[in-house]
Amino acid sequence: MRLSTEPNRDQDAAIAVLHAAFDAGITFLDTADAYCLDHTETGHNERLIARARDSWAGDRSRILIATKGGLTRPHGGWVADGRARHLEAACEASRRALGVDRIHLYQLHAPDPRTPLATSVRALAALKREGVVEHIGLCNVNVGQIEEARGITGIASVQVELSVWNDDNLLNGVAAYCVANDIALIAYRPLGGLARRRRTVSNRVLASIAESHAATPFEAALAWLRDLSPAIVPIPGATRPDTVASIARARELLLSDDDRARLEEEFPSARLLRVRRPARSAADGEIVLIMGLPDAGKSTVAETLASQGYQRLNRDEAGGALRDLLPSIDRAVASGKSRIVLDNTYVSRKSRGAVVQAASKHGLPVRCVWLSTSVEDAQVNAAWRMVSKYGRVLDPDEMRKAAARDVNTYGPAVQFRYQRELEPPHATEGFSRIDIVPFERTRDDAFTNRALILWCENVLYRSRSGARTPSAPEDVDVFAERGEILRRYDGDGWRLLGLSWQPQIADDENLRDPVIAGFARMQELLGVSIDVLYCPHAAGPPVCWCRKPLPGLGVMFIQRHRLDPSRCIYVGDGPQDPGFARRLGFQYQDAGRFFGSPEK
Repeated sequence: MRLSTEPNRDQDAAIAVLHAAFDAGITFLDTADAYCLDHTETGHNERLIARARDSWAGDRSRILIATKGGLTRPHGGWVADGRARHLEAACEASRRALGVDRIHLYQLHAPDPRTPLATSVRALAALKREGVVEHIGLCNVNVGQIEEARGITGIASVQVELSVWNDDNLLNGVAAYCVANDIALIAYRPLGGLARRRRTVSNRVLASIAESHAATPFEAALAWLRDLSPAIVPIPGATRPDTVASIARARELLLSDDDRARLEEEFPSARLLRVRRPARSAADGEIVLIMGLPDAGKSTVAETLASQGYQRLNRDEAGGALRDLLPSIDRAVASGKSRIVLDNTYVSRKSRGAVVQAASKHGLPVRCVWLSTSVEDAQVNAAWRMVSKYGRVLDPDEMRKAAARDVNTYGPAVQFRYQRELEPPHATEGFSRIDIVPFERTRDDAFTNRALILWCENVLYRSRSGARTPSAPEDVDVFAERGEILRRYDGDGWRLLGLSWQPQIADDENLRDPVIAGFARMQELLGVSIDVLYCPHAAGPPVCWCRKPLPGLGVMFIQRHRLDPSRCIYVGDGPQDPGFARRLGFQYQDAGRFFGSPEK
Protein backbone atom coordinates (compact mmCIF):
# COMPACT_ATOMS: atom_id res chain seq x y z
CA MET A 1 0.00 0.00 0.00
CA ARG A 2 2.62 2.51 1.07
CA LEU A 3 4.43 2.18 -2.26
CA SER A 4 1.46 4.10 -3.68
CA THR A 5 0.02 6.10 -0.79
CA GLU A 6 3.16 7.85 0.45
CA PRO A 7 3.42 11.43 -0.87
CA ASN A 8 7.16 11.01 -1.60
CA ARG A 9 6.73 7.71 -3.46
CA ASP A 10 9.28 6.70 -6.11
CA GLN A 11 8.18 4.34 -8.87
CA ASP A 12 11.63 3.00 -9.72
CA ALA A 13 12.39 2.35 -6.04
CA ALA A 14 9.01 0.65 -5.62
CA ILE A 15 9.62 -1.68 -8.55
CA ALA A 16 13.04 -2.51 -7.07
CA VAL A 17 11.31 -3.51 -3.83
CA LEU A 18 8.86 -5.75 -5.69
CA HIS A 19 11.64 -7.36 -7.73
CA ALA A 20 13.52 -8.04 -4.48
CA ALA A 21 10.39 -9.74 -3.14
CA PHE A 22 10.07 -11.95 -6.22
CA ASP A 23 13.78 -12.80 -6.06
CA ALA A 24 13.39 -13.78 -2.38
CA GLY A 25 10.66 -16.28 -3.25
CA ILE A 26 7.67 -14.23 -2.10
CA THR A 27 4.75 -15.26 -4.31
CA PHE A 28 1.69 -13.60 -2.78
CA LEU A 29 0.98 -9.86 -3.08
CA ASP A 30 -2.04 -8.04 -1.66
CA THR A 31 -3.18 -4.78 -3.23
CA ALA A 32 -6.37 -2.74 -3.79
CA ASP A 33 -7.76 -0.30 -6.31
CA ALA A 34 -7.91 2.27 -3.47
CA TYR A 35 -4.14 2.21 -2.84
CA CYS A 36 -3.44 5.60 -4.40
CA LEU A 37 -3.31 9.23 -3.37
CA ASP A 38 -6.88 10.11 -4.37
CA HIS A 39 -9.74 9.29 -6.75
CA THR A 40 -7.90 10.68 -9.78
CA GLU A 41 -5.46 7.74 -9.83
CA THR A 42 -7.56 4.77 -8.71
CA GLY A 43 -5.67 1.53 -9.40
CA HIS A 44 -2.18 3.08 -9.04
CA ASN A 45 -0.83 0.23 -6.89
CA GLU A 46 -2.33 -2.43 -9.16
CA ARG A 47 -0.65 -0.88 -12.20
CA LEU A 48 2.63 -0.61 -10.28
CA ILE A 49 2.56 -4.32 -9.39
CA ALA A 50 1.69 -5.26 -12.97
CA ARG A 51 4.69 -3.30 -14.26
CA ALA A 52 6.98 -4.94 -11.70
CA ARG A 53 5.68 -8.41 -12.57
CA ASP A 54 5.93 -7.92 -16.30
CA SER A 55 9.48 -6.53 -16.07
CA TRP A 56 10.79 -9.33 -13.82
CA ALA A 57 12.95 -11.95 -15.49
CA GLY A 58 11.82 -14.87 -13.32
CA ASP A 59 8.84 -17.27 -13.49
CA ARG A 60 5.86 -14.89 -13.34
CA SER A 61 3.28 -17.71 -13.33
CA ARG A 62 3.91 -18.44 -9.64
CA ILE A 63 3.04 -14.89 -8.52
CA LEU A 64 -0.48 -14.67 -7.06
CA ILE A 65 -2.04 -11.24 -6.77
CA ALA A 66 -5.02 -10.47 -4.54
CA THR A 67 -6.83 -7.18 -4.86
CA LYS A 68 -9.81 -5.48 -3.28
CA GLY A 69 -12.78 -3.33 -4.22
CA GLY A 70 -15.36 -1.47 -2.19
CA LEU A 71 -13.41 1.57 -0.97
CA THR A 72 -13.12 4.84 -2.86
CA ARG A 73 -10.70 7.75 -2.41
CA PRO A 74 -12.64 11.02 -2.91
CA HIS A 75 -10.10 13.84 -2.46
CA GLY A 76 -7.82 11.47 -0.52
CA GLY A 77 -10.48 10.22 1.90
CA TRP A 78 -11.58 6.63 2.45
CA VAL A 79 -15.29 6.03 1.71
CA ALA A 80 -16.93 2.61 1.45
CA ASP A 81 -19.03 1.78 -1.61
CA GLY A 82 -20.38 -1.77 -1.51
CA ARG A 83 -23.06 -1.35 -4.16
CA ALA A 84 -23.23 -4.15 -6.70
CA ARG A 85 -22.75 -1.88 -9.69
CA HIS A 86 -19.69 -0.26 -8.09
CA LEU A 87 -18.07 -3.62 -7.33
CA GLU A 88 -18.74 -4.87 -10.84
CA ALA A 89 -17.13 -1.77 -12.38
CA ALA A 90 -14.26 -1.81 -9.86
CA CYS A 91 -13.47 -5.46 -10.62
CA GLU A 92 -13.38 -4.76 -14.35
CA ALA A 93 -11.04 -1.78 -13.77
CA SER A 94 -8.79 -3.92 -11.54
CA ARG A 95 -8.54 -6.61 -14.22
CA ARG A 96 -7.41 -3.99 -16.71
CA ALA A 97 -4.94 -2.45 -14.23
CA LEU A 98 -3.43 -5.85 -13.38
CA GLY A 99 -3.48 -7.05 -16.97
CA VAL A 100 -5.32 -10.30 -16.15
CA ASP A 101 -8.45 -12.01 -17.42
CA ARG A 102 -9.23 -13.47 -14.00
CA ILE A 103 -8.29 -12.12 -10.56
CA HIS A 104 -6.89 -14.81 -8.25
CA LEU A 105 -8.50 -13.40 -5.08
CA TYR A 106 -10.99 -10.52 -5.10
CA GLN A 107 -11.89 -9.11 -1.70
CA LEU A 108 -14.54 -6.76 -0.36
CA HIS A 109 -12.33 -4.04 1.14
CA ALA A 110 -14.78 -3.10 3.91
CA PRO A 111 -18.51 -3.49 4.60
CA ASP A 112 -20.48 -0.46 3.47
CA PRO A 113 -22.84 0.74 6.23
CA ARG A 114 -25.19 2.09 3.55
CA THR A 115 -25.40 -1.20 1.64
CA PRO A 116 -26.50 -4.57 3.05
CA LEU A 117 -23.52 -6.91 3.28
CA ALA A 118 -25.54 -9.56 1.45
CA THR A 119 -25.85 -7.23 -1.56
CA SER A 120 -22.08 -6.79 -1.76
CA VAL A 121 -21.37 -10.50 -1.34
CA ARG A 122 -23.89 -11.47 -3.99
CA ALA A 123 -22.13 -9.08 -6.36
CA LEU A 124 -18.81 -10.87 -5.69
CA ALA A 125 -20.49 -14.25 -6.15
CA ALA A 126 -21.79 -13.11 -9.53
CA LEU A 127 -18.25 -12.12 -10.56
CA LYS A 128 -17.03 -15.57 -9.58
CA ARG A 129 -19.80 -17.25 -11.60
CA GLU A 130 -18.80 -15.14 -14.61
CA GLY A 131 -15.26 -16.48 -14.28
CA VAL A 132 -13.54 -13.13 -13.79
CA VAL A 133 -12.76 -13.94 -10.12
CA GLU A 134 -11.28 -17.22 -8.90
CA HIS A 135 -11.73 -16.80 -5.13
CA ILE A 136 -13.71 -14.40 -2.91
CA GLY A 137 -12.43 -12.75 0.27
CA LEU A 138 -13.69 -10.36 2.93
CA CYS A 139 -11.83 -7.67 4.85
CA ASN A 140 -12.48 -5.95 8.17
CA VAL A 141 -15.42 -8.15 9.18
CA ASN A 142 -16.59 -9.92 12.33
CA VAL A 143 -17.70 -13.51 12.83
CA GLY A 144 -21.38 -12.74 12.25
CA GLN A 145 -20.59 -11.06 8.94
CA ILE A 146 -18.41 -13.98 7.83
CA GLU A 147 -21.21 -16.41 8.60
CA GLU A 148 -23.73 -14.25 6.75
CA ALA A 149 -21.46 -14.17 3.69
CA ARG A 150 -20.81 -17.92 3.80
CA GLY A 151 -24.56 -18.45 3.65
CA ILE A 152 -24.42 -16.87 0.18
CA THR A 153 -21.16 -18.13 -1.32
CA GLY A 154 -17.83 -19.72 -0.47
CA ILE A 155 -15.36 -17.42 1.30
CA ALA A 156 -11.71 -18.28 0.72
CA SER A 157 -10.08 -15.63 2.90
CA VAL A 158 -10.65 -13.02 5.57
CA GLN A 159 -8.27 -10.07 5.91
CA VAL A 160 -8.04 -8.33 9.29
CA GLU A 161 -5.40 -6.62 11.38
CA LEU A 162 -3.43 -8.97 13.61
CA SER A 163 -0.09 -8.68 15.39
CA VAL A 164 1.52 -9.04 18.78
CA TRP A 165 0.32 -5.47 19.40
CA ASN A 166 -3.22 -5.89 18.13
CA ASP A 167 -5.06 -8.96 19.34
CA ASP A 168 -8.60 -7.76 18.58
CA ASN A 169 -9.19 -10.52 16.05
CA LEU A 170 -7.97 -13.17 18.46
CA LEU A 171 -10.28 -11.87 21.16
CA ASN A 172 -13.32 -11.44 18.93
CA GLY A 173 -13.10 -14.97 17.55
CA VAL A 174 -12.37 -14.11 13.91
CA ALA A 175 -9.02 -15.93 13.94
CA ALA A 176 -10.41 -19.02 15.64
CA TYR A 177 -13.38 -19.08 13.26
CA CYS A 178 -11.13 -18.92 10.21
CA VAL A 179 -8.84 -21.65 11.53
CA ALA A 180 -11.78 -23.90 12.38
CA ASN A 181 -13.40 -23.41 8.95
CA ASP A 182 -10.28 -23.63 6.75
CA ILE A 183 -10.46 -19.98 5.74
CA ALA A 184 -7.15 -18.24 5.09
CA LEU A 185 -6.65 -15.37 7.50
CA ILE A 186 -4.63 -12.62 5.83
CA ALA A 187 -3.06 -10.56 8.61
CA TYR A 188 -2.41 -6.97 7.62
CA ARG A 189 -0.19 -4.64 9.64
CA PRO A 190 1.42 -7.78 11.18
CA LEU A 191 4.17 -5.74 12.85
CA GLY A 192 1.82 -3.13 14.28
CA GLY A 193 2.65 -0.42 11.78
CA LEU A 194 5.22 2.35 12.04
CA ALA A 195 3.79 3.54 15.39
CA ARG A 196 4.81 0.23 17.05
CA ARG A 197 8.30 -0.05 15.56
CA ARG A 198 10.11 1.20 18.67
CA ARG A 199 7.97 -0.96 20.91
CA THR A 200 8.90 -4.06 18.91
CA VAL A 201 12.61 -3.33 19.14
CA SER A 202 12.49 -2.69 22.89
CA ASN A 203 10.38 -5.73 23.84
CA ARG A 204 12.63 -8.01 25.90
CA VAL A 205 10.93 -11.28 24.97
CA LEU A 206 10.99 -10.60 21.23
CA ALA A 207 14.56 -9.37 21.43
CA SER A 208 15.72 -12.40 23.43
CA ILE A 209 14.07 -14.93 21.12
CA ALA A 210 15.37 -13.06 18.08
CA GLU A 211 18.91 -13.17 19.46
CA SER A 212 18.73 -16.92 20.04
CA HIS A 213 17.79 -17.40 16.37
CA ALA A 214 20.20 -14.81 14.95
CA ALA A 215 17.18 -12.82 13.82
CA THR A 216 15.57 -9.43 14.45
CA PRO A 217 12.67 -8.72 16.84
CA PHE A 218 10.51 -8.04 13.76
CA GLU A 219 11.28 -11.47 12.40
CA ALA A 220 10.41 -12.99 15.78
CA ALA A 221 7.08 -11.13 15.77
CA LEU A 222 6.28 -12.48 12.30
CA ALA A 223 7.29 -15.97 13.38
CA TRP A 224 4.91 -15.75 16.36
CA LEU A 225 2.07 -14.86 14.01
CA ARG A 226 2.80 -17.62 11.48
CA ASP A 227 3.22 -20.14 14.29
CA LEU A 228 -0.31 -19.56 15.56
CA SER A 229 -1.78 -21.49 12.63
CA PRO A 230 -0.91 -22.48 9.05
CA ALA A 231 -4.10 -20.64 8.06
CA ILE A 232 -2.56 -17.27 8.98
CA VAL A 233 -0.79 -15.39 6.18
CA PRO A 234 1.00 -12.22 7.34
CA ILE A 235 1.39 -9.48 4.73
CA PRO A 236 4.00 -7.01 6.03
CA GLY A 237 4.26 -3.90 3.87
CA ALA A 238 7.86 -3.64 2.73
CA THR A 239 9.11 -0.34 1.33
CA ARG A 240 12.86 -1.17 1.07
CA PRO A 241 14.77 -4.16 -0.35
CA ASP A 242 16.44 -4.83 3.03
CA THR A 243 12.99 -5.10 4.63
CA VAL A 244 12.04 -7.63 1.97
CA ALA A 245 15.07 -9.71 2.89
CA SER A 246 14.03 -9.67 6.55
CA ILE A 247 10.52 -10.79 5.67
CA ALA A 248 11.93 -13.68 3.67
CA ARG A 249 14.20 -14.73 6.56
CA ALA A 250 11.26 -14.71 8.98
CA ARG A 251 9.72 -17.62 7.05
CA GLU A 252 12.66 -19.78 8.12
CA LEU A 253 12.47 -18.93 11.84
CA LEU A 254 11.00 -21.95 13.63
CA LEU A 255 9.94 -21.45 17.24
CA SER A 256 10.73 -23.98 19.94
CA ASP A 257 8.30 -25.02 22.67
CA ASP A 258 10.21 -22.79 25.07
CA ASP A 259 9.87 -19.88 22.64
CA ARG A 260 6.13 -20.48 22.39
CA ALA A 261 5.72 -20.59 26.16
CA ARG A 262 7.58 -17.31 26.63
CA LEU A 263 5.67 -15.61 23.81
CA GLU A 264 2.37 -16.89 25.15
CA GLU A 265 3.14 -15.46 28.55
CA GLU A 266 4.01 -12.11 26.96
CA PHE A 267 1.12 -12.15 24.47
CA PRO A 268 -1.53 -14.33 26.17
CA SER A 269 -4.22 -13.92 23.50
CA ALA A 270 -2.46 -16.69 21.60
CA ARG A 271 -4.02 -19.11 24.09
CA LEU A 272 -7.35 -18.55 22.35
CA LEU A 273 -6.05 -20.45 19.31
CA ARG A 274 -4.59 -23.32 21.34
CA VAL A 275 -6.82 -26.31 21.95
CA ARG A 276 -6.98 -26.71 25.72
CA ARG A 277 -9.38 -28.15 28.20
CA PRO A 278 -9.83 -26.46 31.57
CA ALA A 279 -7.74 -28.09 34.28
CA ARG A 280 -10.61 -27.79 36.70
CA SER A 281 -14.29 -28.67 36.52
CA ALA A 282 -17.06 -26.23 37.31
CA ALA A 283 -17.38 -27.92 40.70
CA ASP A 284 -13.83 -26.84 41.53
CA GLY A 285 -14.38 -23.31 40.34
CA GLU A 286 -15.63 -21.26 37.41
CA ILE A 287 -15.99 -17.78 36.08
CA VAL A 288 -19.54 -16.77 35.22
CA LEU A 289 -19.77 -14.07 32.58
CA ILE A 290 -23.18 -12.39 32.56
CA MET A 291 -23.90 -10.51 29.35
CA GLY A 292 -26.81 -8.47 28.09
CA LEU A 293 -27.94 -4.97 27.22
CA PRO A 294 -27.62 -2.18 29.78
CA ASP A 295 -30.44 -2.66 32.31
CA ALA A 296 -31.17 -6.17 31.07
CA GLY A 297 -31.21 -7.43 34.67
CA LYS A 298 -27.58 -8.50 35.04
CA SER A 299 -27.17 -7.07 38.53
CA THR A 300 -30.02 -9.20 39.87
CA VAL A 301 -28.46 -12.41 38.58
CA ALA A 302 -25.01 -11.37 39.84
CA GLU A 303 -26.34 -10.58 43.30
CA THR A 304 -27.95 -14.02 43.46
CA LEU A 305 -24.64 -15.68 42.59
CA ALA A 306 -22.78 -13.44 45.05
CA SER A 307 -25.12 -14.66 47.79
CA GLN A 308 -24.03 -18.19 46.87
CA GLY A 309 -20.37 -17.36 47.44
CA TYR A 310 -19.23 -16.02 44.06
CA GLN A 311 -16.96 -12.99 44.14
CA ARG A 312 -18.53 -10.26 42.05
CA LEU A 313 -16.39 -8.08 39.77
CA ASN A 314 -18.20 -5.16 38.15
CA ARG A 315 -16.84 -2.23 36.17
CA ASP A 316 -19.61 0.08 37.40
CA GLU A 317 -18.31 -0.36 40.94
CA ALA A 318 -14.59 -0.61 40.18
CA GLY A 319 -14.51 2.09 37.46
CA GLY A 320 -12.35 2.10 34.37
CA ALA A 321 -12.63 -0.10 31.29
CA LEU A 322 -13.60 -3.78 31.00
CA ARG A 323 -9.96 -4.78 30.56
CA ASP A 324 -9.19 -3.18 33.93
CA LEU A 325 -11.15 -6.00 35.57
CA LEU A 326 -8.84 -8.70 34.23
CA PRO A 327 -6.09 -8.20 36.86
CA SER A 328 -8.85 -8.50 39.46
CA ILE A 329 -9.41 -12.07 38.27
CA ASP A 330 -5.73 -12.84 38.90
CA ARG A 331 -5.89 -11.28 42.36
CA ALA A 332 -9.09 -13.13 43.24
CA VAL A 333 -7.63 -16.50 42.23
CA ALA A 334 -4.38 -15.73 44.08
CA SER A 335 -6.40 -15.07 47.25
CA GLY A 336 -8.13 -18.46 46.99
CA LYS A 337 -11.32 -17.43 45.19
CA SER A 338 -12.19 -19.87 42.42
CA ARG A 339 -15.81 -18.84 41.81
CA ILE A 340 -16.13 -15.40 40.23
CA VAL A 341 -18.99 -13.58 38.52
CA LEU A 342 -18.62 -10.64 36.13
CA ASP A 343 -21.73 -8.70 35.12
CA ASN A 344 -21.21 -6.13 32.40
CA THR A 345 -22.60 -5.79 28.89
CA TYR A 346 -20.03 -7.99 27.09
CA VAL A 347 -21.92 -7.59 23.81
CA SER A 348 -18.86 -8.26 21.62
CA ARG A 349 -16.85 -11.42 21.19
CA LYS A 350 -13.72 -9.34 21.71
CA SER A 351 -14.76 -8.26 25.21
CA ARG A 352 -15.74 -11.82 26.14
CA GLY A 353 -12.56 -13.24 24.62
CA ALA A 354 -10.46 -11.22 27.06
CA VAL A 355 -12.25 -12.94 29.97
CA VAL A 356 -11.82 -16.41 28.44
CA GLN A 357 -8.14 -15.63 27.94
CA ALA A 358 -7.70 -14.50 31.56
CA ALA A 359 -9.52 -17.59 32.85
CA SER A 360 -7.42 -19.97 30.76
CA LYS A 361 -4.29 -18.94 32.67
CA HIS A 362 -5.83 -20.41 35.81
CA GLY A 363 -7.49 -23.41 34.18
CA LEU A 364 -10.94 -22.08 35.06
CA PRO A 365 -13.94 -22.78 32.84
CA VAL A 366 -16.06 -19.80 31.78
CA ARG A 367 -19.84 -20.12 31.79
CA CYS A 368 -21.74 -17.51 29.80
CA VAL A 369 -25.13 -16.41 31.08
CA TRP A 370 -26.87 -14.44 28.35
CA LEU A 371 -29.81 -12.34 29.45
CA SER A 372 -31.75 -12.17 26.19
CA THR A 373 -33.79 -9.22 27.43
CA SER A 374 -35.35 -7.28 24.56
CA VAL A 375 -34.42 -3.64 24.09
CA GLU A 376 -38.03 -2.73 24.91
CA ASP A 377 -37.86 -4.43 28.31
CA ALA A 378 -34.41 -2.98 28.95
CA GLN A 379 -35.81 0.49 28.21
CA VAL A 380 -38.49 0.04 30.84
CA ASN A 381 -35.86 -1.14 33.32
CA ALA A 382 -33.66 1.89 32.61
CA ALA A 383 -36.55 4.32 33.01
CA TRP A 384 -37.69 2.53 36.18
CA ARG A 385 -34.24 2.82 37.72
CA MET A 386 -34.05 6.53 36.84
CA VAL A 387 -37.51 7.38 38.19
CA SER A 388 -36.84 5.40 41.37
CA LYS A 389 -33.63 7.35 41.99
CA TYR A 390 -34.57 10.85 40.84
CA GLY A 391 -38.36 10.85 41.12
CA ARG A 392 -38.76 11.49 37.38
CA VAL A 393 -37.07 10.95 34.05
CA LEU A 394 -34.23 13.42 33.56
CA ASP A 395 -33.94 15.66 30.54
CA PRO A 396 -30.88 15.24 28.24
CA ASP A 397 -28.79 17.96 29.93
CA GLU A 398 -29.52 16.53 33.37
CA MET A 399 -28.54 13.04 32.18
CA ARG A 400 -25.20 14.28 30.86
CA LYS A 401 -24.38 15.91 34.18
CA ALA A 402 -25.57 12.94 36.25
CA ALA A 403 -23.59 10.47 34.13
CA ALA A 404 -20.34 11.91 35.49
CA ARG A 405 -21.16 10.44 38.90
CA ASP A 406 -23.73 7.75 38.04
CA VAL A 407 -22.81 5.27 35.28
CA ASN A 408 -26.37 3.92 35.33
CA THR A 409 -27.75 7.21 34.06
CA TYR A 410 -27.74 7.38 30.28
CA GLY A 411 -29.95 8.20 27.32
CA PRO A 412 -31.79 5.70 25.10
CA ALA A 413 -29.10 5.86 22.39
CA VAL A 414 -26.83 3.76 24.63
CA GLN A 415 -29.11 0.74 24.47
CA PHE A 416 -29.69 1.16 20.75
CA ARG A 417 -25.92 1.21 20.21
CA TYR A 418 -25.38 -1.93 22.24
CA GLN A 419 -28.21 -3.65 20.39
CA ARG A 420 -26.52 -2.86 17.05
CA GLU A 421 -23.15 -4.10 18.28
CA LEU A 422 -24.43 -7.32 19.86
CA GLU A 423 -22.63 -10.49 18.78
CA PRO A 424 -24.53 -13.47 20.23
CA PRO A 425 -22.32 -15.85 22.24
CA HIS A 426 -21.16 -19.05 20.57
CA ALA A 427 -19.63 -22.26 21.87
CA THR A 428 -16.54 -21.68 19.71
CA GLU A 429 -15.59 -18.80 21.99
CA GLY A 430 -14.40 -21.35 24.55
CA PHE A 431 -17.32 -21.33 27.00
CA SER A 432 -17.98 -24.40 29.11
CA ARG A 433 -21.69 -23.67 28.79
CA ILE A 434 -24.02 -20.96 27.51
CA ASP A 435 -27.20 -20.36 29.52
CA ILE A 436 -29.80 -18.24 27.74
CA VAL A 437 -32.08 -16.58 30.27
CA PRO A 438 -35.33 -14.97 29.04
CA PHE A 439 -36.54 -11.86 30.83
CA GLU A 440 -39.42 -12.03 33.28
CA ARG A 441 -40.77 -8.88 34.87
CA THR A 442 -41.77 -9.22 38.51
CA ARG A 443 -44.59 -7.10 39.85
CA ASP A 444 -44.72 -5.38 43.20
CA ASP A 445 -47.71 -6.65 45.18
CA ALA A 446 -48.18 -3.14 46.57
CA PHE A 447 -48.93 -1.81 43.07
CA THR A 448 -52.63 -2.60 42.73
CA ASN A 449 -54.34 0.49 41.32
CA ARG A 450 -55.88 0.78 37.90
CA ALA A 451 -55.86 3.70 35.48
CA LEU A 452 -57.27 4.88 32.21
CA ILE A 453 -54.32 6.45 30.39
CA LEU A 454 -55.07 8.56 27.34
CA TRP A 455 -53.05 10.27 24.65
CA CYS A 456 -54.22 13.88 24.63
CA GLU A 457 -53.67 15.12 21.08
CA ASN A 458 -56.62 14.26 18.80
CA VAL A 459 -58.02 11.91 21.45
CA LEU A 460 -59.06 14.37 24.16
CA TYR A 461 -58.35 17.78 22.65
CA ARG A 462 -57.21 19.55 19.49
CA SER A 463 -56.37 23.02 18.20
CA ARG A 464 -59.18 25.26 16.94
CA SER A 465 -56.68 26.97 14.62
CA GLY A 466 -55.50 23.68 13.09
CA ALA A 467 -52.09 23.65 14.77
CA ARG A 468 -50.58 20.35 15.94
CA THR A 469 -51.50 21.24 19.53
CA PRO A 470 -53.38 24.22 21.01
CA SER A 471 -51.16 27.28 21.35
CA ALA A 472 -53.22 28.87 24.15
CA PRO A 473 -56.24 28.05 26.35
CA GLU A 474 -58.60 29.82 23.96
CA ASP A 475 -57.30 27.59 21.12
CA VAL A 476 -58.41 24.42 22.95
CA ASP A 477 -61.21 22.35 21.44
CA VAL A 478 -62.26 19.08 23.12
CA PHE A 479 -64.24 16.00 22.13
CA ALA A 480 -67.00 16.92 24.55
CA GLU A 481 -68.98 13.68 24.25
CA ARG A 482 -65.93 11.76 25.49
CA GLY A 483 -66.05 13.64 28.77
CA GLU A 484 -69.08 11.64 29.84
CA ILE A 485 -67.21 8.35 29.39
CA LEU A 486 -64.23 9.71 31.30
CA ARG A 487 -66.44 10.81 34.18
CA ARG A 488 -67.95 7.34 34.34
CA TYR A 489 -64.49 5.75 34.68
CA ASP A 490 -63.59 8.36 37.28
CA GLY A 491 -66.71 7.49 39.25
CA ASP A 492 -65.78 3.80 39.15
CA GLY A 493 -62.47 4.52 40.87
CA TRP A 494 -60.12 4.62 37.86
CA ARG A 495 -57.28 7.11 37.85
CA LEU A 496 -57.45 9.32 34.76
CA LEU A 497 -54.05 10.07 33.28
CA GLY A 498 -53.00 11.94 30.15
CA LEU A 499 -49.87 11.88 27.99
CA SER A 500 -48.76 14.47 25.48
CA TRP A 501 -45.85 15.59 23.28
CA GLN A 502 -45.10 19.32 23.08
CA PRO A 503 -41.96 19.66 20.91
CA GLN A 504 -42.45 23.40 20.41
CA ILE A 505 -41.21 23.93 23.98
CA ALA A 506 -37.74 22.78 22.89
CA ASP A 507 -37.47 25.95 20.81
CA ASP A 508 -39.05 28.35 23.30
CA GLU A 509 -39.11 27.63 27.04
CA ASN A 510 -41.70 30.40 27.49
CA LEU A 511 -44.31 28.16 25.87
CA ARG A 512 -44.51 25.90 28.95
CA ASP A 513 -47.07 28.08 30.72
CA PRO A 514 -49.49 28.22 27.75
CA VAL A 515 -49.17 24.42 27.35
CA ILE A 516 -50.00 23.82 31.01
CA ALA A 517 -52.85 26.31 30.81
CA GLY A 518 -54.12 24.44 27.75
CA PHE A 519 -54.23 21.18 29.72
CA ALA A 520 -56.19 22.93 32.48
CA ARG A 521 -58.68 24.26 29.93
CA MET A 522 -59.02 20.77 28.42
CA GLN A 523 -59.95 19.33 31.80
CA GLU A 524 -62.39 22.17 32.45
CA LEU A 525 -64.21 21.58 29.16
CA LEU A 526 -64.29 17.80 29.65
CA GLY A 527 -65.55 18.21 33.20
CA VAL A 528 -63.02 15.84 34.74
CA SER A 529 -59.63 16.00 36.47
CA ILE A 530 -56.74 14.36 34.59
CA ASP A 531 -53.10 14.04 35.70
CA VAL A 532 -51.10 15.00 32.59
CA LEU A 533 -47.43 14.39 31.82
CA TYR A 534 -45.79 15.63 28.64
CA CYS A 535 -42.53 15.42 26.70
CA PRO A 536 -41.09 18.85 25.81
CA HIS A 537 -38.30 17.61 23.54
CA ALA A 538 -37.86 18.08 19.81
CA ALA A 539 -38.27 15.56 17.02
CA GLY A 540 -35.31 13.58 15.67
CA PRO A 541 -33.29 10.70 17.14
CA PRO A 542 -34.49 10.10 20.71
CA VAL A 543 -32.41 11.87 23.35
CA CYS A 544 -34.91 11.56 26.20
CA TRP A 545 -36.87 8.79 27.88
CA CYS A 546 -40.20 10.63 27.78
CA ARG A 547 -41.10 10.70 24.08
CA LYS A 548 -43.41 7.92 22.95
CA PRO A 549 -42.79 5.04 22.31
CA LEU A 550 -40.07 5.27 24.97
CA PRO A 551 -41.57 4.34 28.32
CA GLY A 552 -40.42 7.10 30.70
CA LEU A 553 -43.74 8.89 31.27
CA GLY A 554 -45.58 5.59 31.62
CA VAL A 555 -43.08 4.47 34.25
CA MET A 556 -43.58 7.77 36.10
CA PHE A 557 -47.32 7.15 36.19
CA ILE A 558 -46.87 3.55 37.40
CA GLN A 559 -44.67 4.63 40.28
CA ARG A 560 -46.60 7.80 41.13
CA HIS A 561 -49.99 6.08 41.30
CA ARG A 562 -48.77 2.58 42.27
CA LEU A 563 -50.42 1.06 39.23
CA ASP A 564 -50.82 -2.56 38.28
CA PRO A 565 -50.11 -2.29 34.53
CA SER A 566 -52.18 -5.37 33.73
CA ARG A 567 -55.25 -3.55 35.09
CA CYS A 568 -54.61 -0.35 33.12
CA ILE A 569 -56.01 0.67 29.74
CA TYR A 570 -54.07 2.89 27.36
CA VAL A 571 -56.12 4.72 24.71
CA GLY A 572 -54.35 6.15 21.67
CA ASP A 573 -54.73 6.64 17.95
CA GLY A 574 -51.20 6.58 16.51
CA PRO A 575 -48.96 3.87 15.02
CA GLN A 576 -46.62 3.93 18.03
CA ASP A 577 -49.36 3.55 20.61
CA PRO A 578 -49.78 -0.28 20.57
CA GLY A 579 -46.01 -0.75 21.05
CA PHE A 580 -45.93 1.81 23.86
CA ALA A 581 -48.74 0.00 25.68
CA ARG A 582 -47.18 -3.43 25.15
CA ARG A 583 -43.81 -2.22 26.49
CA LEU A 584 -45.38 -1.16 29.76
CA GLY A 585 -47.85 -4.02 30.10
CA PHE A 586 -50.97 -1.88 29.52
CA GLN A 587 -54.03 -3.10 27.66
CA TYR A 588 -54.36 -1.10 24.44
CA GLN A 589 -57.54 0.36 22.95
CA ASP A 590 -57.84 2.40 19.78
CA ALA A 591 -59.53 5.73 20.61
CA GLY A 592 -62.26 5.46 17.98
CA ARG A 593 -63.25 1.98 19.11
CA PHE A 594 -62.93 2.77 22.82
CA PHE A 595 -65.17 5.84 22.67
CA GLY A 596 -67.53 4.24 20.17
CA SER A 597 -67.20 7.19 17.79
CA PRO A 598 -65.59 7.50 14.34
CA GLU A 599 -64.80 11.15 15.08
CA LYS A 600 -61.13 12.03 15.46
